[in-house]
Amino acid sequence: MAIENTESQMRKGLLELCILGIIDREAEAYPSDILEQLKGSKLMVLEGTLYPLLTRLKNAGMLAYRWEESLSGPPRKYYSLTPEGTAFYRELLQTWCELARAVDELTGKPKQEHA
Repeated sequence: MAIENTESQMRKGLLELCILGIIDREAEAYPSDILEQLKGSKLMVLEGTLYPLLTRLKNAGMLAYRWEESLSGPPRKYYSLTPEGTAFYRELLQTWCELARAVDELTGKPKQEHA
């Protein structure tokens, strides 16, 4: 069994939570900035993965966007959380905290505060 496949699946499962967290923290975010923050945290994500996920979250009513003109190219789309998106993010974060505590307990790791 290849560890890389398991690691990849674990990262993919947390991607939505992390993207919503970045947007929540920044109030609004440009996709390339989201990619940079994910890469900086060792969550390597390709544009081809991010854009469909942003579109799906927007279509589900979790994200809104606004266009901003750019002096160096085409207009930029900035994403922000809707009230529904904020509530969804908070629920996901709580679920993550519960899962992280359970994993810590089951693997013998010291109990830590996960948010």
